[in-house]
Amino acid sequence: MSTAVFYHAGCPVCVDAEQSVLGYLDKSKVNVKVVHLGQEPSRIAEAEKLAVKSVPALILDGAVYHINFGASLEDIKKG
Repeated sequence: MSTAVFYHAGCPVCVDAEQSVLGYLDKSKVNVKVVHLGQEPSRIAEAEKLAVKSVPALILDGAVYHINFGASLEDIKKG
C-alpha cells in the first residue's frame, strides 16, 4: 500500500482541494495522511525537506504535487 501525505493550511483553497483530490484516491491502495500546517507548525520543516513550497500539496510516492495556490510555506511560518 502506498502512502500519501496531503499538506494544507486550512484556507478555503486548501479545504476545497482536500475534499476534491482526496475523494479520487482509492483508499484500498493509498494510505492518506492529512497534515494541517496551521495546527501543526512543527511539521513545516518536514514539508520543506520533501520540497513542498506551497499548500495545498500532495506527496505521492515521494513526488510533490502542488495543487492550486493557497499559501506559501514562508507565509505559514509568519503565522
